[in-house]
Amino acid sequence: MAFAIGPQLLDGCVLAVLSRGDAYGYVLTQQVKAQLDISESTLYPVLRRLQRDGLLTVYDRPYQGRNRRYYAITPVGRTQLDRRRQEWAEFRDGVEELLKEEQQDGQTYLFS
Repeated sequence: MAFAIGPQLLDGCVLAVLSRGDAYGYVLTQQVKAQLDISESTLYPVLRRLQRDGLLTVYDRPYQGRNRRYYAITPVGRTQLDRRRQEWAEFRDGVEELLKEEQQDGQTYLFS
């Protein structure tokens, strides 16, 4: 079952990947796609928006006679990533609390 991924969560995932090091578009999309069920066409508008908002910078580097466009996280992007990580932890903890199973009198209950 796939869960919908909102823009804030997707932004956080992209920023998290780039916090590990600069990446060009194809590698970045493959790293995100390895964990999330998204299409490549979904990611490029996200990258443009993050760049426009000052969370990423972009630079080109030659590779085998062509330019590769690399993305790098900015200090503002790192601050936003920290915020997204905190929001995710709070959200995750709330969902886990709601979905946890509890044993009571030999019966398993989804909600307490």
